[in-house]
Amino acid sequence: MINRFLVFSILNLTLFVIPICHGEQLNAYELCILERVKGSGSIDTAETIKKECRKHAENEKKQKLSSVDIPIKESGVLTQRLRKEQQTEFEPYVITPHRRNYIQPMLTTNDINHEQYAQIEGYERHLEDYEAKFQLSLKVPLSKSSLLFEEDKLYFGFTIQSWWQIYSDGISKPFRETNYMPEIVYAIKTDWEPFNANTGVIFGAEHLSNGRSQLLSRSWNRLYTQFVVEKGSWVFSLKPWVRLQEDAKENPIASRGDDNPNIEDYVGNYEFSAGNNDGQFEYGFRLNHAIETGRGSVEVSFSFPLWGKFYGYASVFTGYGESLIDYNHKQTRFGLGIALNNLL
Repeated sequence: MINRFLVFSILNLTLFVIPICHGEQLNAYELCILERVKGSGSIDTAETIKKECRKHAENEKKQKLSSVDIPIKESGVLTQRLRKEQQTEFEPYVITPHRRNYIQPMLTTNDINHEQYAQIEGYERHLEDYEAKFQLSLKVPLSKSSLLFEEDKLYFGFTIQSWWQIYSDGISKPFRETNYMPEIVYAIKTDWEPFNANTGVIFGAEHLSNGRSQLLSRSWNRLYTQFVVEKGSWVFSLKPWVRLQEDAKENPIASRGDDNPNIEDYVGNYEFSAGNNDGQFEYGFRLNHAIETGRGSVEVSFSFPLWGKFYGYASVFTGYGESLIDYNHKQTRFGLGIALNNLL
């Protein structure tokens, strides 16, 4: 009892007299000593208590250092979408969206492309400057686990775009143009993190065709590399491509050969896009540019929640290549409709 009293007295002097004189608060080491002396039922020497509390204080200091000044990188909107997709992409009754799925019942143009349909008597005269447009786009995973790099993914994607002359009574409301785009996509997450952002690289092979024959046939194949940077609610992308060249046609109605040898002069050699999703609204920007000719196109888009899984979707396009049949036709278009999913 006397020994414990002596230990308590000596340690109390150490704990309180010096800090009070200096106007300081008790640190972890001093608090530990106080708790040990008050709570311990055994008789420990002052040296034993000091040694144990010194070790306790060092461990606490290490824990604090490990949690201070270490930036925690939050997942951006694109990463969040991909993680949600991975939870359901192998479910038997789930179809995973690739690009945006939407319908625009009203799509206007300042200059409908009459020239391409001149060989069909009476057809071009009844084309309206307003029509409907829809896009269906899905993808299927081809790999369940990593192939070459950690968290890499291989997909097959398929997209259909269709322009429907639903308001044209004179020609029985035909589908004026339909474009098909099957593609293989290989995506890699990189370790480069500029400004604490996420980055990735996508390699793809695309076939684009309108499924028509002879004079109305349009198609081409390309390989692309897409660089993606994600930071919070923002995503930026640069997508250059190389066209796979085809032999020239022997005559305009030949089944084999290049339908559109100068398509890159109009639709461009690369695409730059940017998008932002703040949790309620999504804004998009896309630029296609042909380096040699300076031609291309610009599209801006905006989506907002309506109800359930539906979003309002508006877009403005100006330039060349809004569809394959219009690849060398310049126009400005405004569309308004409903989307089933966002891009981000």
